[in-house]
Amino acid sequence: MYTGNLLGFGLAVSSSAFIGSSFIIKKKGLQRAGACGTRARSGGYGYLLEPLWWIGMLTMVVGEFANFIAYIYAPAVLVTPLGALSIIVSAVLAHLLLNEKLRRLGILGCVLCIVGSTVIVLHAPGEHSIGSVEEIWDLATQPAFLLYTASAIAVVLVLVLYCEPRYGQTNMMVYIGVCSINGSLTVMSVKAIGIAIKLTLEGSSQVARYQTWIFVMVAVTCIITQLNYLNKALDTFNTAVVSPIYYAMFTSFTILASAIMFKDWSGQSVSTIISVLCGFMTVLSGTMILHGTREPDPQPVSDMYASLSPQISWIVHANGEIWKHKDNEESCPEVVAIIQPDHFK
Repeated sequence: MYTGNLLGFGLAVSSSAFIGSSFIIKKKGLQRAGACGTRARSGGYGYLLEPLWWIGMLTMVVGEFANFIAYIYAPAVLVTPLGALSIIVSAVLAHLLLNEKLRRLGILGCVLCIVGSTVIVLHAPGEHSIGSVEEIWDLATQPAFLLYTASAIAVVLVLVLYCEPRYGQTNMMVYIGVCSINGSLTVMSVKAIGIAIKLTLEGSSQVARYQTWIFVMVAVTCIITQLNYLNKALDTFNTAVVSPIYYAMFTSFTILASAIMFKDWSGQSVSTIISVLCGFMTVLSGTMILHGTREPDPQPVSDMYASLSPQISWIVHANGEIWKHKDNEESCPEVVAIIQPDHFK
């Protein structure tokens, strides 16, 4: 194993521990904020005043910083899949702190994540040597990666402008899709920034080069978008479901983007590539098992009846029958009670 890969591995593992914990801390903060104000999934930003959410945010920042340094020394194909370890941390803490039960098959999923991560670490390619930010810019502006970037932006716009208003509250793939696709572009930009910082510290300043600041602007934009939609996903759906699905999609898009931009597989043998892909599929299987064995969040009573029309009530007759009743209709004498949708809010 290369020295850079070993350092990147250690940083990635530490990062996973912090990030996995941050999911749970932020979820607790979102729950507290939602108890006394508009929830994040409804467009509220009350969580910004919740100290626990900020603790979770700080924990995530520490984890992301460690992840940022890891990308400087190791290729994305090694660092990104190790995010599976954060899934294990979040699943265990969700079991202990959020009463989201972790079943026996879930434990098997955790084991598969660890085994798959080990295979990836043992067969990951080494990092390519890059001497300036211009080299990264040339990689980012090659036709293949420009096509990927244009496709990613188009899909994100469709998800945000068309799918979110219609399916955001019922289908987690809308929020997670935005996070994952943006995440792949974030990783590419962050890796470019990290290399620029590394070269600057080594004496070859990259600060004055305009390409560096373009990568910074892209990274900031994508990170803000990710955080916004990740908050919505966490506040709307079960943490133990969001984490593995987000990991699987984010890792897949990042590996694809890295393979296109940095040509990670260049010079690697077929057996090495197959081993890494098998390791990733093992990790992906583990995350799917975790997803399939966790209980969904119970739907709030108010949400269950929110779709009822305010013009229709439910009348209870003396014989036990329940009929729909429109506001402009007269009630029968034997009516025992009239239940309107507002009763459940």
